[in-house]
Amino acid sequence: MTHDCSFLEDLDLADDQVSFADGRLESHATDYSLERTDDDGVLPDAIVWPDTTDDVSAVLAAATEHGVPVTPYAAGTGLEGNAVPAHGGISLDLMHMDDVVDYRPDDFQIDVGPGIIGSAVDEHVAADGLFFPPLPSSGDISTIGGMIATDASGMQTVRYGEVADWVLGLEAVLADGTVVQTGSRASKTSSGYNLTDLIVGSEGTLAVVTEATLELAGRPEQIRGGRAIFETLEDAAEAVFDAIRTEIAVARIELLDGLSATMANDYLGSDLPDAPMVFLEFHANHGVDEEIDLCRAIFEDHDVARFEMSDDDAEMDALWKARRELAYAVSTYDPDLQPLHPGDVTVPISDYPEVVREAKRLADEYDLLVPCFGHAGDGNLHYSVMVDPSDPDQLERGERLYREVVELAIDRGGTATGEHGVGEGKQKYLEPEHGAGAVETMRTIKRALDPTDTLNPGKIFPETADGERVRDPDR
Repeated sequence: MTHDCSFLEDLDLADDQVSFADGRLESHATDYSLERTDDDGVLPDAIVWPDTTDDVSAVLAAATEHGVPVTPYAAGTGLEGNAVPAHGGISLDLMHMDDVVDYRPDDFQIDVGPGIIGSAVDEHVAADGLFFPPLPSSGDISTIGGMIATDASGMQTVRYGEVADWVLGLEAVLADGTVVQTGSRASKTSSGYNLTDLIVGSEGTLAVVTEATLELAGRPEQIRGGRAIFETLEDAAEAVFDAIRTEIAVARIELLDGLSATMANDYLGSDLPDAPMVFLEFHANHGVDEEIDLCRAIFEDHDVARFEMSDDDAEMDALWKARRELAYAVSTYDPDLQPLHPGDVTVPISDYPEVVREAKRLADEYDLLVPCFGHAGDGNLHYSVMVDPSDPDQLERGERLYREVVELAIDRGGTATGEHGVGEGKQKYLEPEHGAGAVETMRTIKRALDPTDTLNPGKIFPETADGERVRDPDR
C-alpha cells in the first residue's frame, strides 16, 4: 500500500530532511533481521530526518491528519523487524538527534537525544569515571532510542539490570504531535502513572522518544575476567545457576556451547577451545579475589576442566570480542544455511539448565545445527536454528524446533523475548505469554494514545501480521 506524503513539503523542513528517492527508501525498508535473510522488506513512501522535537511533533501531527503511518527508525540493528515500515508511510529517522543535551556528573545523570550511539555515552562520561551499565552487546552500533524502544539489555544485566532500570525520564511525542515529559530527575518518585516505563519497550507504537534522561554509575575499581571450560554443556549451565543463586558479585556471565566456539573461531580466526564454556567478568571496589575464589569453588563442584582468570586488557578484549561477534559468526558460518529466527528466550534462573538442555536435545532430534549462547546469568538463551532456506523439510523442522523452545520458556514462567522485542517476528507468542486479557489491555492503551494507529502499525499485536491496523473501533 502506498501513501501520499506530499504534505511533507508544506512543513517547515529543509530539503535535506526529506527524501522520496528510491535508493534512500530502500535503505529504510530493512533492518538487520531482514538483511541476514535477503528479505527486501517494505518500502516507506518517504523518509524524514527530524533535527528537533518540534520537527517530530509537526511530522506526527500532519501524518495523523492525513492517515499516514509513521515508523521510527535509527541504526537499523533490530532483530525482529521493529523499525521496518510494515505498512509503508513515513520512516522517521532519528539519527540527526544525537546530541548530549545536558550532563550532570554530580548527579550521575545525562540527557541525550535518541539518535546517539550507546558507546558514545560511555565515551562522554568516561573522564569522570562513570558509565552507562546496561548497554547491549551492540552498544557500539545501536542507538539509545532503539535500546529504549525494545528495553534492551546486555551482558552486564545480571548485575546492573536492563535499560528500563536506568531511564529516569523521557521527552516523547504522541501521534497527534503532543509533546509529553515523563519521570523526573529524582532517583525515585511515587507521583502518578509511570509513563516512562510504559513507553520503554513499546517499540515506537505509543510515542516517539526525543530525549532521554539516563542514570549513570561509577566504574568499579576492580575488574577481572576470564573463562571456564567444561566437559559438558549441562555442567556449564548448572554451574551458572549455582553461581547466581549464591549471589556471587559477577557482572558478566555468558554461556557458549562448543558449536558457538567453533563458529567464533571460524569468523574471527580465534583459538577458543571447541568446548562448552562460560565467560566471566567480576566488578568490585574491594574483595574481587574472594568472589573469584568462591566462583572457582562452585565451578569445581560441576567438574570444570579449566578456570582461567586475567587482568590483561588485551586478553579480555579478545575474549569479549568473540562473544560480541557471535551473531555475525553464526550468520556467516555456512553459506548454504541461514539462522531461521533470532531466539532470545529468558526463563527463571532455576529453569535455565533445562531450557539449554532441551534446545540441544531438539537440535539432535531434528538433525539441525543450533548454536546456543547467551546472557546466562539472567536466564537469557540465544539459540539460532540453522536451515537451508531452499529446503522445505528443513524449514518445517526448524520452525517446529524454534517454536518448541519458546513454548517451553513460556511454560516455565519465562518470556519469548528477553531483549529483542516482539516486532513482527514474535507476535503469535504475545497472547500465550500474557493471556488474552492482558493483551487486550495493551490494545486499549494503544488505542487511547494512538487512535488512528499512526505509530509503527504492524508491530507487537498478532492481528497486524495479516495487515490489519489496531485502530480505535469508534473512529
